[in-house]
Amino acid sequence: MSARFEELAAPLDLLLVNSTRNFAGRMMPNASWARLGGQLARHPRTVAAEVGSLGRELAMIAAGDSERGPARSDKRFSDPAWQGNPLMRRTMQAYLATSDTAEQLFADANLSWRDREKMRFVLDNLIEGLSPTNNPVLSPLGWKALIDTGGLSAVRGLRAFARDMGSKPRVPAMVEPDAYEVGETVAVTKGAVVLQTRMFELIHYAPQTPTVRQTPLLMVPPVINKYYIMDIAPGRSMIEYFVAQGQQVFAISWRNPVARHRDWGFDAYGAAIVEALDAVCTIAGTDSAHLLATCSGGILAAMVAAHLAEIGEGDKIAGLTLAVTVLDQNRAGFASAAMSERSARAAIRSSARKGYLDGRAMAEMFAWLRPTDLVWRYWVNNYVQGRTPAPFDVLFWNADTTRMTAALHRDMVLMGLHNSLTTPGAVTMVGSPVDLGKITTDAYVIGGIADHICPWQATYRSAQLLGSKDNTYVLSSSGHIAALVNPPGNPKASYQAGPIDDLTADEWAAATETSTDSWWPHYIQWLAARSGPEVAAPTVLGGKGFEPLAPAPGTYVREK
Repeated sequence: MSARFEELAAPLDLLLVNSTRNFAGRMMPNASWARLGGQLARHPRTVAAEVGSLGRELAMIAAGDSERGPARSDKRFSDPAWQGNPLMRRTMQAYLATSDTAEQLFADANLSWRDREKMRFVLDNLIEGLSPTNNPVLSPLGWKALIDTGGLSAVRGLRAFARDMGSKPRVPAMVEPDAYEVGETVAVTKGAVVLQTRMFELIHYAPQTPTVRQTPLLMVPPVINKYYIMDIAPGRSMIEYFVAQGQQVFAISWRNPVARHRDWGFDAYGAAIVEALDAVCTIAGTDSAHLLATCSGGILAAMVAAHLAEIGEGDKIAGLTLAVTVLDQNRAGFASAAMSERSARAAIRSSARKGYLDGRAMAEMFAWLRPTDLVWRYWVNNYVQGRTPAPFDVLFWNADTTRMTAALHRDMVLMGLHNSLTTPGAVTMVGSPVDLGKITTDAYVIGGIADHICPWQATYRSAQLLGSKDNTYVLSSSGHIAALVNPPGNPKASYQAGPIDDLTADEWAAATETSTDSWWPHYIQWLAARSGPEVAAPTVLGGKGFEPLAPAPGTYVREK
């Protein structure tokens, strides 16, 4: 199980490097294609046997004698027409037989892991793109929609296609741009902006209980998405839940940078986290605060924790929580395979010319990593059937893209290329050499078992880099976002939680008990044990020098 997920994973660095190239550039023949052909040429009998077998099966399909059908989990061919119509049944079977042969030849090539990961991306997109279910002439869903609407579905589909292809990310829209409104239907937990700088707004959330835990929690979001994934919608909001459990909660809302902010790199973002941390401690009247950071925000938070430890101020962080965060990039899926010095430098030059990496380019790359779910599903729905995609808050957030400054993009790419965080002192933060082994504060690290951006095995290895003696690793069900947007009460949710030790990721998973439901209550217990006594909830938000400036979710989150 775990090995398969690791092969499918594609960490953050892939988005940062390949997002600077167009889709055609990522699919065009290169050295990996040549090595694939060379490997197959060395085994002519195997290739001949596979091709011959395919030829015989295609003959059986043409004669109507084949029993081949889609896998039970393959919902693309669920319409009865794919089984009942002889022509469509043969088309489906021919596609499935050819796809299986391509997969077998790919396996027979026995490529190196680097070439395998690169060609896996190409093969997945070719196989999924050529599915007859995507063809508007063949799709029974398209024909039925055409009849049901008197032809209007075709007009709607063409209009949606023109709109989506007219601007980046040039993939089918997964949600309508007006499906939600920030501050009205998403990001609605009550609070106020109590600090605004050039880089971020600090939001203090209103307490919902008579007493609160003394030590506050500062939440650090990714730098390539807006913060409100942590406050996505009532009943599903992490911030709403934490506040309701008596935790004092603050959150950083990063500014959406433009070209003039090109020089904001590691040091600028690290200094911003330190500034926010100091402000939180001042407002709460404490010497320390918890840090909860996700994905790219987690990389920055870990580096800040190492910086504070280096200068003797590590106690400012009461507990460090890293969610879906990869610090050890060693062979962490497609990104490590796709990254080279040449491609990294090309990506850096591309963002330097603009002053930023466009978030829409990252959104396009993200979609093509999962073509069945994030491209072709919506191709059929939006264009072939002419339907509006169903509203979904997480997809709305995902489409609400942000930019990444050129300097931060450079720093992130080079750090990933050289896997710098695994070597003490190989990279610096705010003038301090980063040594993750010097972090002694208790850590709580979360991974998602189906995460294809930050593979859980890599997040587990990353947790082992921390010098803390009391570390907890939590493996949540679902993927990169669903592992976090995971409110209690979901009967399908589960998690494993246990101490981090010298076991491998696979050994840890095999030895750790599985619990049902969400990990959120478990985390609240972990926080409470490290947050001091209960104190009277503050009656006002902010404090002296940190008076409320605007209601949550603030102004930066609305910037496009």
